[in-house]
Amino acid sequence: QVQLVASGGGLVQTGGSLRLSCAASGRTFSSYDMGWFHQAPGKEREFVAAISSSGRTTSYADSVKGRFTISRDNVKNMVFLQMNSLKPEDTAVYYCAAGHSDDDVRRLRIDYWGQGTQVTVSS
Repeated sequence: QVQLVASGGGLVQTGGSLRLSCAASGRTFSSYDMGWFHQAPGKEREFVAAISSSGRTTSYADSVKGRFTISRDNVKNMVFLQMNSLKPEDTAVYYCAAGHSDDDVRRLRIDYWGQGTQVTVSS
């Protein structure tokens, strides 16, 4: 069992930065691939970024490549999403998730979701 608690969302101006954190409980955190997803009002939840259990492999949605960075700390059971050069279209509720993948970390099979944290980017 893994419980995930996301934090770090807020209101920021276009071009600003935020760092989201996701704290995981459970001793098996390091065996899970981790991901961040977002959901804007009236839209489906979408993939943002993922990182392998070891931290060696990452994957990003095209819309955030070069702006967002996913990382993890397997000692502290944390996963992070550094978001730079934020745009109004990044406004959404952001969710962290834990799961497993085969050869493509982007194709996470989600086992656990965290609660969301709201990110609002003003123009």
